[in-house]
Amino acid sequence: MGSMSISAGKRKKQALGKLCAIGVGPGDSELLTLKAVRRLKDMKTVFAATSNKQQDSLAVQIARPHLNPGAELIPLHFPMVRDKQLLEDVWTENARKVLDVLRRPADAAFITLGDPSTYSTFTYLIRHIEYLEPGIEAEIIPGITSYQAAAARTGVPLAQGEESLAIVSGARGGQELKQMLGVTDNLVVLKVYRHFREILEVIRKEDLLDKSVAVRKCGLPGESISRDIETLEGDRPSYFTLLLVKT
Repeated sequence: MGSMSISAGKRKKQALGKLCAIGVGPGDSELLTLKAVRRLKDMKTVFAATSNKQQDSLAVQIARPHLNPGAELIPLHFPMVRDKQLLEDVWTENARKVLDVLRRPADAAFITLGDPSTYSTFTYLIRHIEYLEPGIEAEIIPGITSYQAAAARTGVPLAQGEESLAIVSGARGGQELKQMLGVTDNLVVLKVYRHFREILEVIRKEDLLDKSVAVRKCGLPGESISRDIETLEGDRPSYFTLLLVKT
């Protein structure tokens, strides 16, 4: 018998590599899990997000000691803008760049600061990739977050016994913070740089100054710990600044 042709509707789906999202922690190159290190050593293509068009992102600097010496590093540029259409176009463009590698087929890693599931670029990127290529295989390797590292550096427990813990973004200012103070025992405030004075004023009015600590650039050069957070009032804190608050 002659060979049997396969109709277009029954063609085998193109083989794809697997995307591995790897959390590289807050800054210290030793704060990566064993699994993260093992995966990085195997990966020949590594993607990393950048807010400008520089080649070497902070995530790459942290992960560099653990990278495969021959790894191809591909930066994905995500501009810090609020234009929704522009952002959608950028997300789609970057998703296509990742898919170009996976369709070789080849596995690839996407490295991200902290943890891939916590305020991470990866959560947006994978949504766009899955839209373009439903059923894509992805693995997520969790990473140590900045607030876990900050709690360890300051000796401030995140939660004890039956206490509750809330993690909020300071990007919405002090009002949301004020609402959360009444419903949790412990509060982590991330992204405080833009509205720090407003957030500080809420903490001051709630008489929580002596129960708050600020950590800047945890695990990075220039790290600092401020147990008197009022001393930061005259400065605009670094983007990598967080607060630990006992309510």
